Amino acid sequence: MSEIMPNRIPVLKTYKLYIGGKFERSESGRYIPYLDKSGHQVANICLASRKDFRNAVVAARNAFGGWSGKTAYNRSQILYRMAEMMEGRSAQFIEEMVLEGSGKKEATLQVQTAVDRLVYFAGWCDKYHQVFGGVNPVASAHFNFSVPEPIGVVAVLPAERQTLAGLITAIAPVIASGNTCVVLASQLAPLSSLTFTEIVATSDVPGGVVNVLTGTLEELLEQFSTHMDVNAIACHGTNPETIRTIQQNAALNVRRVKIYTDAAIADSKCENPYRITDFTEIKTTWHPVGD
Repeated sequence: MSEIMPNRIPVLKTYKLYIGGKFERSESGRYIPYLDKSGHQVANICLASRKDFRNAVVAARNAFGGWSGKTAYNRSQILYRMAEMMEGRSAQFIEEMVLEGSGKKEATLQVQTAVDRLVYFAGWCDKYHQVFGGVNPVASAHFNFSVPEPIGVVAVLPAERQTLAGLITAIAPVIASGNTCVVLASQLAPLSSLTFTEIVATSDVPGGVVNVLTGTLEELLEQFSTHMDVNAIACHGTNPETIRTIQQNAALNVRRVKIYTDAAIADSKCENPYRITDFTEIKTTWHPVGD
C-alpha cells in the first residue's frame, strides 16, 4: 500500500502553443502561472509573441491547399470525429472549467453546446455548396456555375468568457469550408481551449489547419489585424476599442472582417450556415456545351 505524501510538490503542466500540428514553447520562452478560482497555481501558460503569430500564419498557409483540397464529405467526417473525442473527454473539460470559475451546470452546458455545434457544422460541410452555389442561366452555349470557395487564412478571436463553446462556435464554421485559422485562446480562462488542442492533435485534422496561441490581446491584436497574409478576421466580442482597431488595421490590406456580438453562445442563432459563407468567396466557372 502506498501512503499519501502531504508534502509532495505536484508536477504542474505547462500548456504550450499549438502551431502546425506541434506543441511549441513560445520563442521568447515566456510563460505565466495560471491560478484557479481559489488562487492556487494549477498550470503554466506560454505567452505567445509576434514571432509565434507569424509562425502560426505560415503553418496555416502551408496547410490551406491540402485542407481545402479535401472532399467536403471528408472534412465533415473529421469535424464529427472531433465531436466524438470531445464527448469522450467531457468530464475533463467540465473539471477544467470549474477550476476556471464556472459552475458545474454552466460548464456542462458549454461542453454539450460545443460538441453539438461541431456536429452541426460537420453536417453542413457537404451541403452548403448546394444551398449557396448554383447553375446560372446564360444566353450562350455554356454552362455557368457559381461555387463558394474558402477565402484562405482566418485570424480568430473567440468570445473571452464563454470559453469552450465560444471557441468551437468561432472555429467550426471557418474550417468547415476549407479555411485554416490562427486562434487566440481566452486570456481569462484558457485551460479548456488548450485541452481542445489535444483533441485537434489526436484527431484527423491535418497540422496547421487549427493553430492556437495563448497570450494577451493587448500584445497580439496588432499582429492579428495587420499581418499581410491573413485573408479575414473573425472577432467574437463587444469591446468597441478592439473592434475599432481591427476595422482600421484591416483596411490596410482590404481584409474581410466579421464582428459577432452574440450575447449567449448557447443561442441557436449561432448555428447558421451563413457563418460558413462569411468566409467564402463565390467563384464562377464557364464551361462550353457541345463538341
